Amino acid sequence: ASITDPDEVGALLRAIEGFTGSFVTRTALRLAPLVFVRPGELRHAEWLEFDLSRAEWRIPAAKMKMGEQHIVPLSRQSIDILKEIQPLTGQGRYVFPGERSRTRPMSENTVNAALRRMGYSKHEMTGHGFRSTASTLLHELGYTHAVIERQLAHGERNKVSASYNFADYLPERRVMMQEWATYLDELKSQSGVHAVNAD
Repeated sequence: ASITDPDEVGALLRAIEGFTGSFVTRTALRLAPLVFVRPGELRHAEWLEFDLSRAEWRIPAAKMKMGEQHIVPLSRQSIDILKEIQPLTGQGRYVFPGERSRTRPMSENTVNAALRRMGYSKHEMTGHGFRSTASTLLHELGYTHAVIERQLAHGERNKVSASYNFADYLPERRVMMQEWATYLDELKSQSGVHAVNAD
C-alpha cells in the first residue's frame, strides 16, 4: 500500500513532521521518503555505512535483497536529518536503535505502527510503500526508468547483466535524489487547501 497522489504525499509529509512519538521514530519516518530503501535496510542502517562528507550511504551486499552493495546518494535534506540524530545515536552502532536496547535496531513494526498512529491504515500506507511512492512519482516526473530502477536496487531479470555495477548511473542518481528531495519539500510546503473537501 502506498500513497502516490502528490497532494496526499504532501499531507503525509506534513503529518510526519507533526508526529509526536519518539524522536528516533520520527527521524526514520522523515528519512524514509528521501532514500526509499527497503524497511529492513532503513532500520538496520549503521553509522559506519555513511560518509556525510561524500553524501553517500553504502549498504553492504550482505544486507541487500539482491546481494549487491547499494549506494544511496544523500540529498542535503537527508544529511540535515542525519546530523540532527547524530548527537543522540551517533556513538552507537545503529542510526535508529530500538527503544529497549541501543545495541539492536528498531523493531520492524515501528514505522508501520507510527503510520497507524498518524491515521493511515495498512491499506493506505506502509513503510515499504515509500518505495512505490518514489517509483511512481519519479516516473511521472520523467526520470529515466533505468536510473530509477537502479536506485530502487531492483535486480536485473537478465542473468547476463545480473552482476551489475553498483555505481551504474551514479551521477544521474545523485542529481535525481537531490531533485526528489527538493520536490518533496515543495509538496510538504503546499497548504493542501485544495485537497480538503469544501464541506
